Amino acid sequence: MPLPRWLAQINKRTFNKMELKRGKRPVLTHVGRSSGKTYRTPLDAHPVEGGFIFIVNYGTSKSDWVKNILASGKADLRVGGNNLELVSPRLISKDEALQRLPEGTKPPPGFVTEFIQMDTKP
Repeated sequence: MPLPRWLAQINKRTFNKMELKRGKRPVLTHVGRSSGKTYRTPLDAHPVEGGFIFIVNYGTSKSDWVKNILASGKADLRVGGNNLELVSPRLISKDEALQRLPEGTKPPPGFVTEFIQMDTKP
């Protein structure tokens, strides 16, 4: 069962800002699908061959960052001091993600069933 949407709103308005200030997590930069505004979302980015996999927090693809990158088809990722252009976002199943994630990656919570994979732009 996904976590409640109200928790996602609290996270977006409070904890994400704290994480951005800390500057320790990867940050996905994406553009709002209707506002055109640029957003920065701290996420766990798991490197895989040719790109990255992101856990869709709260267990649902209704999150704004997910809808934004699916609509635009691209995003930028700041990870380890590097800026990368990512393209071709797609939802993948939990089974597919777990097969592709690097060995030793901490498994996501049981309620998470959706993941996004994006390719590094050549």
